[in-house]
Amino acid sequence: MEGLPLEINALEVKRRLRAGEALRLIDVREPREFALCRIEGAESIPMRSIPKELAALRGKAGEGALVFYCHHGSRSLQIVTWLRQQGLTACQSMQGGIDRWAASVDPGLRRY
Repeated sequence: MEGLPLEINALEVKRRLRAGEALRLIDVREPREFALCRIEGAESIPMRSIPKELAALRGKAGEGALVFYCHHGSRSLQIVTWLRQQGLTACQSMQGGIDRWAASVDPGLRRY
């Protein structure tokens, strides 16, 4: 999965999920944010927990690309940049985060 762009847009994530691609959605928002709204099937790993989860994330990347998201995309982009510096290249940040997902993919999802 070398050469993946740093970011991916919400519509492309949805398209790839519908096509049956093995994507792992990882929500890096705080637990209180995750409780407000979430993308079905996403796993919650708050941003501050990512460094201690590095080994587990490496294992998950072997099962398919990791797509990280937050509220608007800033935190997830920082995480993906850091993970790539650690050698984990099978990861991307979802542009615009869950807010963009709600606006373009799932309008019924709560926005905040």
